[in-house]
Amino acid sequence: METDFNTIIEDICEHDKRYKPDAYEFVMEALTFTQKKYKCATHVSGEDLLKGMKDLLMEKFGPMTITVLEYWGIQSTEDFGNVVFKLVERKVLSKTEDDHIEHFRNAYDFQEVFERGYRKKLEKKISRMRSM
Repeated sequence: METDFNTIIEDICEHDKRYKPDAYEFVMEALTFTQKKYKCATHVSGEDLLKGMKDLLMEKFGPMTITVLEYWGIQSTEDFGNVVFKLVERKVLSKTEDDHIEHFRNAYDFQEVFERGYRKKLEKKISRMRSM
């Protein structure tokens, strides 16, 4: 009998307390989001998944993104790689020979992307609104 996703996540979190279950759920949501964005039904590279995660985080949480990530235990893109590879170990996700945890290391800086990047986007929106 196959173990359901929630049971797998509970088991992972019981043995590895670094990340909250929400982090694992978000990775699965981000995978679906990224597959749709890049129009690929199956495999997504680590690089593309991180781009999709960045977009989805900004869309869902905006200026609260870093707070949410900290709550989940996610401090860097490498943490997302750890979550992904835990899901691979449990056969929730699969990987190819070309997929490595290193692809998730130092992909982007959270402060730069989610704080300064968000402010830049907001400033552009405000500027466009003023010019109307």
